[in-house]
Amino acid sequence: MRAPTAADVEQARRFVADVVRATPVLESWTLAERTGGSVVLKTESLQRTGSFKIRGAIAKLAALGPAAAGGVVAGSAGNHAWAVAFAARQRGVPCEVFMPPEAPLGKVEGCRSLGATVVEGGASVDACVAQARERAVTAGMAFVHPFDDPDVVAGQGTLGLELLEQVPDLTKVIVPLGGGGLASGVALAVKASRPEVEIVAVQAEAVAAWPGSLSSGHPVEIPAATTIADGIALKRPGDITFPLVKQLVDQVVTVPEDEIAEAMVLLAERTKLVVEGAGAVGVAALLTGVATPAARGTTCVILSGGNVDAGLLASVARLHESRSGRRLVLFTRIPDRPGALARLLAAVGEAGGNLIDVEHVREGVALHVRETAVQLVLETRSREHAELVVGALELAGYSPEQIS
Repeated sequence: MRAPTAADVEQARRFVADVVRATPVLESWTLAERTGGSVVLKTESLQRTGSFKIRGAIAKLAALGPAAAGGVVAGSAGNHAWAVAFAARQRGVPCEVFMPPEAPLGKVEGCRSLGATVVEGGASVDACVAQARERAVTAGMAFVHPFDDPDVVAGQGTLGLELLEQVPDLTKVIVPLGGGGLASGVALAVKASRPEVEIVAVQAEAVAAWPGSLSSGHPVEIPAATTIADGIALKRPGDITFPLVKQLVDQVVTVPEDEIAEAMVLLAERTKLVVEGAGAVGVAALLTGVATPAARGTTCVILSGGNVDAGLLASVARLHESRSGRRLVLFTRIPDRPGALARLLAAVGEAGGNLIDVEHVREGVALHVRETAVQLVLETRSREHAELVVGALELAGYSPEQIS
C-alpha cells in the first residue's frame, strides 16, 4: 500500500471540511508555570464523536466513494468505531464495528446510537481489527483500518494543518502515539511546511510497542496489557505508519499509569476539560519531565480524545485525592461498647476531618473479645491536614493505621 503524502493531507482537508470541526487551541497557564515554557492545548476532545478519529474516518469514506455503498466495518476499542459509525451515518451507508468486551460503555453506546451494529470481538484491539477485516471479506463490506491506511493517516493529518494556522509560532508538538495514525499524519502535515518544528510522540508505559520497534528497525509486537490509556493500547505499530514515525517524529517517550491519571485530573480541575487517558498522555509527559516545552515559541499538546466513562473518571479523581493527601483511609481499634464509635468520630470532627464512609471490621483481624476494628474514609484539606487528623486521634488514645 502506498505511503500518504502532504498533498494527500491537503486533499483530505477538503473531504472532511463539511463534518470536522476546527477545534480550539487554549493557552495553559498551569502547564506554562510548571514547565517554564509557552504551552497551548489542541482540544480534539471537543471534536465530533469526542476524538480526532472522525478526521480519518470521513477521509476514508470519501476516498472509498461508491465502494462504501455496501457498508463499512471497523475494529476498535471505541473512538475509531464511534467515528466510523458517525461517518457512515453522514454518508448514508451501513456500519458494523467489532469492539473488545472491556471497551468503555460510553463508546459502545455512542456507536449504537448512530445506528451501527456493535459486535463483541476479541480481547484486544488487534484481535477486533483482524475480525473486522475478515468480516469485510465475507460480507462484501469496506474495511476501515484505525490507523494503518494512507487515507486515514491523511485525514488525521488535517489536525496538523489547523495547528499551523492556529499557532503561528509553533515550535513543538506533543502528540499521543498508539498505532501511529495521528502522530504520522500530524508530523507529515507540519514537517512539509515547517520542517524545524519538533514532534514528540507519547505512549503509555504499560503498552509501549514503539521504543522496541524503533530500536529494532521494524514493527515488533508486544503482549497485550491493561492501561488507562486504552485508546492507544496497540500491540504493534502499523506497516504504513512505522516508516513515517521513524522518519518524521523526533522523539518517542513513555509515561506511567499514575501520571496519566494525574494529568486527567489536572485537566479537569484547571482547564475544565474532560480528557481520556489516551488524550492526556502528552500532558503527563510534560508533568513528569520526559518531554519539555520548547525554549522559544509555543509548544502544543494535542488532547486527542475526551471519551471517558464516568466511573473511571471517579476512580481517577479518588486516586488523585489519595495521592495529594485529600483522601485519608484509616484503620483503628475501639472498645466494643456503646458510644465508642461516637467518641472516635467526635475526635475526627474536632480535628476538621470530613467523614465519607465508616465500616466495622470484625473478620480476619486479631481482636480482643471486647474490641472491634473500624475503617474510616475521610476527606481532608491537604497532606498536612491529614497528618494533623492522625495526630489528633493518637492524642485521643487511638492507634490509627493509614491504608494506602
